[in-house]
Amino acid sequence: MKIIAIVLMVLALVLIFVPSFYTCAAHGKAIQLPDGRSIPMKCLWTARAEIGLGVLLLAVGAFLFISRKLESRRFLSILALILGIFIVLFPTALIGVCVKPDMPCVVVMKPTLLLIGIVTGALGIAATVWNFTRNYKLTES
Repeated sequence: MKIIAIVLMVLALVLIFVPSFYTCAAHGKAIQLPDGRSIPMKCLWTARAEIGLGVLLLAVGAFLFISRKLESRRFLSILALILGIFIVLFPTALIGVCVKPDMPCVVVMKPTLLLIGIVTGALGIAATVWNFTRNYKLTES
């Protein structure tokens, strides 16, 4: 369980730092309005949302690492699964990234976020299954 917690914390750190460097705003690109103002593209908002999810995932990993109660580990494992789902949903369905295929958010940020979300969800499933089957083995003995 501690290995899963450490991997979740490493994924959380990548999730916190990588999106900030691969948004269009970080590369000096923005949407120009007809009145001359410029506004950030939606990939910036996806990156900010993913930073928040990364902080939550870091906390889940840390608490999963130090937790000794089975009920707490169950809850934290399910929470990791839910966070993995939202990590995938933000760049795909909820907020999204830019539509041009050559933008840095599409080339680097979106695949990285999808990979982190899928691995986080898989680790959440594995930890949840581990924690629920472990309880059954304890009650059978």
